[in-house]
Amino acid sequence: MASKWCHSGVMDLTRYVDELQHQLATAAAAGGEEARELASRMTAPLDAAVRLVLLEALSTAANEITADLAPGSVDVRLRGRDPEFVVTPAPAPAFEAPEPAAAEPVRPTVLDPDDVSTSRTTLRLPDQLKSQAEAAAAREGVSVNTWLVRAVAAALAPAAPSRAAARNSSTSGRLTGWVR
Repeated sequence: MASKWCHSGVMDLTRYVDELQHQLATAAAAGGEEARELASRMTAPLDAAVRLVLLEALSTAANEITADLAPGSVDVRLRGRDPEFVVTPAPAPAFEAPEPAAAEPVRPTVLDPDDVSTSRTTLRLPDQLKSQAEAAAAREGVSVNTWLVRAVAAALAPAAPSRAAARNSSTSGRLTGWVR
């Protein structure tokens, strides 16, 4: 099904500019011949101004959508006189076989107990991700803030090699395969 507002991924602003010009002419008709002539003279210069205002509105909307899609994005690019939307989805996570769940959650590197200073940060999460973070915190019996601090600390801690990497390491001393 073809969209009424775009063609080949490019949004056609002509429909909206023409509608505004029509509305201006209709409003001017009530003012008599002089008002109609003035409106007629104004329509050509208004074309560029209306397109610019529409592009600014679309750009602002794309920025708002990008904030909700992070790390994905929506960009507005100009193709000729019309905008084109470029959607960049978030990268798909690399698939690695999940490791068996440990009985005890992995704790991040111990933070320096002498450093009690904290910083306030505002974090905007998509609703679905926020719900998942709240559920994970509840499972561990901690606040969402504590859970997030642990998650950030764990993400920044030096990573231990995964079991798959250890199996594939030439220093593991273990060989697998078929022998004849």
